[in-house]
Amino acid sequence: MISFEHVAKRYPGGIQALSDVNFALDRGELAFLTGHSGAGKSTLLRLIALLERPSRGQVLFEGRNVGKLARRHIPYLRRRIGVIFQDHRLLSDKRVFDNVALPLMIAGLSYGEIRRRVRAALDKVGLLDKEKMFPPMLSGGEQQRVGIARAIITKPPLILADEPTGNLDPDMSAELMRYFLQLNELGVTVLIASHDLDLIRQLGQRVLVLKGGEMVDDLPARQTLAGESHGK
Repeated sequence: MISFEHVAKRYPGGIQALSDVNFALDRGELAFLTGHSGAGKSTLLRLIALLERPSRGQVLFEGRNVGKLARRHIPYLRRRIGVIFQDHRLLSDKRVFDNVALPLMIAGLSYGEIRRRVRAALDKVGLLDKEKMFPPMLSGGEQQRVGIARAIITKPPLILADEPTGNLDPDMSAELMRYFLQLNELGVTVLIASHDLDLIRQLGQRVLVLKGGEMVDDLPARQTLAGESHGK
């Protein structure tokens, strides 16, 4: 589903975020992306979602070179990818219902279909009773779950999550990861950037390790991270 072929990303000022990154993620796979702060995790996710374009190499999504996509095709690509940000990026002046509904409104669905799907998504993340509240009225964990509901509302085949447990307590982090596993069991491909090595160890999934913008390890599912020190 995703393939990086000799991908590099260099920002103005000479900052090299990624250097010659190569990996592939199959359809229906779940993997973690880890590494120290500044290793390039967020940049890698942004390249997949076409929030950035690579400086060199190819990023392929479903066989298409996303870095070469014309601007008019970007909205279609983004409807195929659900992105969960660490800072939630919710609209504080819009109710929870409207935050989750936004992608469907942009897609032009009928109100009846929007209402049905928004309520189903909120029910899945346990927030159906919060639909009329505004984001500042919610806890950090609840806001994160609103972000997840918004990311899954278009039923995308790919979910990208950037440090989704960064502001959550251990119990909420574990609950959130169980939800990602449930999505994956339904056939959704999931790539999660995370510093939480203890939680990653417990789940036993594939782990991609970045260091200084380079992919330095690719640990298969069920192999432990014993001795791994690229995290915090």
